[in-house]
This record gives sequence, C-alpha cells and structure tokens, in this order.
Amino acid sequence: MRIRKFVMASILSVTLCAGILSACGNSGKGQEAESTMDVTVNETGEKVHEDFSENVNVSRASVYAKSELPLPVEGIGRGIHTDVKAKKEYKIVVMTRNSTNPYMIGMWDGGIQAGKDLGCVIQAIAPSTQDAIDEQINIMETLIEKGVDAFVIHPSDSKGIQPVIDECNEKGIPVVAIGTAPEKGAFMRTGVDYYETGYLVAKELCEAAGGKGKAIILEGPSGVQNMEERKQGITDAISEYPDMEIAASQTANSKRAEGMQVMENLLQNGEIKDGLSIVAACNDEMALGAVQALKGANMDGVYVGGADGSKDASQAIKDGDMYVTYNTDPYGSTYLAVTYLVQYLNDGTLPEEYFIPFPSERNHPFLTKENVEEYINNDRWFAE
Repeated sequence: MRIRKFVMASILSVTLCAGILSACGNSGKGQEAESTMDVTVNETGEKVHEDFSENVNVSRASVYAKSELPLPVEGIGRGIHTDVKAKKEYKIVVMTRNSTNPYMIGMWDGGIQAGKDLGCVIQAIAPSTQDAIDEQINIMETLIEKGVDAFVIHPSDSKGIQPVIDECNEKGIPVVAIGTAPEKGAFMRTGVDYYETGYLVAKELCEAAGGKGKAIILEGPSGVQNMEERKQGITDAISEYPDMEIAASQTANSKRAEGMQVMENLLQNGEIKDGLSIVAACNDEMALGAVQALKGANMDGVYVGGADGSKDASQAIKDGDMYVTYNTDPYGSTYLAVTYLVQYLNDGTLPEEYFIPFPSERNHPFLTKENVEEYINNDRWFAE
C-alpha cells in the first residue's frame, strides 16, 4: 500500500443500526490550519492502524471538497450506488441520536442499504432516551468490547462523546461523524456543510420577502454543534439585509410539536407578529410546526424555510405551505460514509480531506416549488 501524508484542518471548535470505518485526511486543498500524520505499513506490507487522535474537526468544507473531489459513489438519495465491495464481512455500527426524527431514520436506511450493496454487516442503534449522550457512550463502549470494526455516528454532544472517541482511537476503530462531530479524533466527517445550508435557505427567504420585514429563527437544541453552525449561517444571511430584523430567535429542539408551540407563543406578541415576513428553522420538523402555527393564526404571506428535504417538508413545499428547504440526504451521507470505511478496511485507503460534505452544491440540494416534484420522484432520501 502506498504511504501517504495528509494535512488536517482545524477550528475551535433505539435499536442497533449501520456503521462505517473511516480515516481522516486533507489533501491540502482546503484553507485551514494544518498538522500532519503519516500512514505506515509493516514489513509484510500490511497497514498498521492509523492514529486519528490528532484529527481536529472543521465546520466548513473546502471548495475542492464541495465541488471537485472525486467520490467513491454515484447518485444521491435512494439512487446512490457504488462499485466498492468489502473484502471481509466487516461489522459496522450506525448510531444516531434518536430513533424518531426522520433524518435519523434516513441514516439507518442508508447504512443498511450500503451494507447490502458492499457486503458488510450493518447494525443500527440509538439511545432509548432520545438524544441521551451518556447512553450513546455506553452503547459504543459495549460494542467496542464486542469487537466492531467501525462506527458511523451522529452524537448528541461533540464534547460529551469525546472520551469514547479517544477509546476508539486507542483500539484502532475508525469513526465517521455525520452532523455533530467530535472535537477531534474522527476518521472523517461527512453530511452537509451546516453553515451553508442555513445561509442559503435564509438568503432565499429574505429575497422572497423583498429584503424587508421581521424574521423568526427556530433554533435546534442549545449547544449542538451542527445546529449552532446552521443558526450562524441563518443569522449571517439575514444581517446582509438592512431592512430585515430578527424579532426572535428561540430553540424548539428540532421537534415539530415544539416548533408549533414556540411559534404560537411568539405570535401572541403583537410587536413580533406585526410585519413578520420570514421564519427560518434549523430543520424541517420545526419549520412544519411553524407552518401549523401560522395557519392557526390565519397568517398568510410569511415565507417559511427549513432543512433536510424530508417527506412532509417536500409535500408542504409542493402544496405551497413551505417556501424552501435544503436536501441534507442522511441516506446518501451514511451510504457514503460506509463506502469510505470499507475502502479503508480493505486496504487502508484514506479520504482526501477530513470534511467531505454530502450532498454539496454539485448535487443541487436546494429545494423550492420549481424542483421539488423532480426531487420527490428521483432523488429523495425518504421512503415512499
């Protein structure tokens, strides 16, 4: 196997499902601070497991990773496929934050399909208590002892998950992060660029509203890295419009019922309600809750946007109730993660960069009424 050197980027930072092995690296085409790591082989030419403990998370992907880097898969959503095959029946675990959010279910489905296509054993799991980081840690520790080959994870807390990531590094078990990434030590990160999703959706909402009026932001759980990144993108986009005002920014914990309740409470405030033109939610579930609240208040002409491209959000856009969303494709992201892990487990192949977003701009992930029907028919990640 060829020896490579990789440049690493840095910033400040249920039920059993599918898993992936991964290794972290950067081709040098990104624009972040760097440290180096060598891949070594033993005297027989076999790969010696890499130490990914120095790999630090980045919140933004390079332009190269978003648009030019060759991928080991083709297609997106339920049309994704690959020619990669596992040389052994690797055991890969996909662990999500919960088993109820459509995004998490999409991760499971994508991992399971990847296992079938590539020829590895996929297990899908989430904590019995939704978003419980302690239970996620216990799950991973138990599976480490049982001898899994790799993990694909969407942890509830980037800092809380760190001790078990360190343990994985000590034992040579690669971990791919989707969504919320540990502060360091992951093999790689995939899923979307969360800042970009928030920025582009909010900018589209502002343009639809003529760059004027009041905005409500529905935030994800406080302190969750990917939700904080998306909120920052939303805030930055709105700040570019001098005649737009953020009237309220509150968490609805990424849940539809809470999104509706928060919106109902905010709409009781006349100062917020008067002149409201956009609602930018950090995921589709909260956006759908906001749509329900606006309908209940008989309010028309408010543009609502979310992110994920879920089944219900896609239908809401088609019906004209929601204005825009961004396809985050958890199905394809997890499939891609498993593919990278299998490549690594097969022969030590490392991804060119640490953060390889999927889908990215090359996959046309922006969804409005103009293209949502084509997406539903051809590129969706959710089941029929």
